[in-house]
Amino acid sequence: MTESESQEGNAPPKRKERDKNIFGVQLEVTSILLDAERRRLDVLKREVNNNNINAYGLTRPQKEYERQKATLARFQFQHDMLEKEYREAALYMFKSHHRAFKSQRSLPHLGIKQTLKSRPSIFGTITKDKPNRDDSKRRSMPQTPNVVFPEKSTGKNIKCNGHVPTSKEDNTKTPALVYEDGNLNSGTLEAFIQHMVPSIDYYPERTYLFAFLLSSRLYIKPHQLLHDVCQVCIRQQKLTSPDMDRERLKKFCPNLLQLLSEWTETFPYDFRDERMMRHLRDITQKCIAVDASQRKVVGQLMQALIKRLATLEKYEDVLARVNTAAAERMHALRANPASFQTNIIDVCPSPYVLAQQLTHIELERLTNIGPEEFVQSFMKEGTDDAQVRFQDLKRTKNLEAYVEWFNRLSYLVATEVCMHIKRKHRARLIEYFIDVARECFNIGNFNSLMAIMSGLNLSPVARLKKTWGKINTDKFDVLEHQMDPTSNFTTYRQSLKAAMHRALSAQEGACDKIVIPFFSLLVKDFYFLNEGCSNRMPNGYINFQKFWQFAKQVTEFIQWKQVDCPYPRDRQALNYLLTAPVFSENSLYLASYESENPETQFERDQYKTLKMQCSASQK
Repeated sequence: MTESESQEGNAPPKRKERDKNIFGVQLEVTSILLDAERRRLDVLKREVNNNNINAYGLTRPQKEYERQKATLARFQFQHDMLEKEYREAALYMFKSHHRAFKSQRSLPHLGIKQTLKSRPSIFGTITKDKPNRDDSKRRSMPQTPNVVFPEKSTGKNIKCNGHVPTSKEDNTKTPALVYEDGNLNSGTLEAFIQHMVPSIDYYPERTYLFAFLLSSRLYIKPHQLLHDVCQVCIRQQKLTSPDMDRERLKKFCPNLLQLLSEWTETFPYDFRDERMMRHLRDITQKCIAVDASQRKVVGQLMQALIKRLATLEKYEDVLARVNTAAAERMHALRANPASFQTNIIDVCPSPYVLAQQLTHIELERLTNIGPEEFVQSFMKEGTDDAQVRFQDLKRTKNLEAYVEWFNRLSYLVATEVCMHIKRKHRARLIEYFIDVARECFNIGNFNSLMAIMSGLNLSPVARLKKTWGKINTDKFDVLEHQMDPTSNFTTYRQSLKAAMHRALSAQEGACDKIVIPFFSLLVKDFYFLNEGCSNRMPNGYINFQKFWQFAKQVTEFIQWKQVDCPYPRDRQALNYLLTAPVFSENSLYLASYESENPETQFERDQYKTLKMQCSASQK
């Protein structure tokens, strides 16, 4: 092997291929979210230019625009680092193709078997259907039916009105829903809306209601959907008619309030839109006017919704303060590098305790992600369309914040290792993080496990051969097997299935109930499902099979995020994990070369370039 071919150090080809897939998943998800952030910024910029002034003389879009610019800058920075790491791994794999390589035990050995199967592309496969579950063990969330849909239409669609709550006389005027083998398969948007509206003697199934409310936003905005639901109710029940039957309406109102209650409970973030709140207040006031005894129910509904939205506001404020504190610490480090002397072991000597604190962070961020964010994050609004407004933008960024957290943890691990000059300290940090990753695996925290292992496999850490030579990599080998991307991460998915089975049989409040998935892979699965399944059938009807598939995956996610973390909090460790300075890619390489001298001509040239850039920035 020539020096030019070994520019990435002596890492085995299998390792580089594995790294390429791992960083590829993270890069793809970050790229998708980055595009969404750019679209939002474009819409906000247009509204700022329109000079929409509110009552206080300030533009609300202007404030959001500044926040959006900061968010976009963070995502762009993380994207650039991931892209560089991915390209280097991919370039090495390209150069190493069809070339045998003898692995060296001075490097961390990978427990990956050679396979002749073609490697999956980043979006080359889709997750298989999850196994059927006992719905009686689920908590408080609507579940989709365990239905296996045919891959191709048999052409034997059966048209029927299902549970559409209209009289037989009106059936000819009601758009038909299409069923296959007794399962709802497709239909028009109007039919689906009609199907979700309750009546005196009919209430939609919770499985249908959840699936439709989740995915209908692909076709209609939530505030428009609520408006249409209200209009159907008013028209069917003659709420505005002088000859309306009050006794009949008193029987109808509880069902309507139940529908609104389920909507506000399951998708509360929809009601951050002022238009949603206006429709909600209007229809609930009509219910109170018909039946004053419903005033208490309406009050409880509104109080619960306001509490959920206040909790979200508080969480977003905490995230903003954390990001500010992290930026301030990074600025202080650049101004005075000698001031940064503490490392993670000094703050939290126990790997087990640190794994618990990571689980606290993961569950907190997981809990605040709304199920609708999986759908909204991949909706492509045309930014050149004048009808796209600030009000129509996705109102939460919890999913994006969680992806950012994974990227931060990966680079924090690499920073902690590379910032030490002495080899024994670096080796100690690597062994420490391996133990933390193992404890995360035992807990069921796969997201932190993947982030830590990704950090240890970043090129600036992986090239430290002398440091790795001082480490017993047996535990590392076992954990690396969990990252094997072969066959769309089969090994990881099997471990996740085992953790889910353990969680179902665990006692309430037990540690065994914790399941935290590799989140970027979960997002990738949702993205592929959205892109891989058509929105409409050949006849133009909406494809409800896609709704069911979305609901099946989101339901499991909801179950995972409902678990309370049973471990005690270590505030010092939490603060360090969230705000400790994280090196950029160039800083990591510079620290790595200063720890262990560059070996190849490529590394020597890179080191020289980085030193020149560092000197120029200090002038």
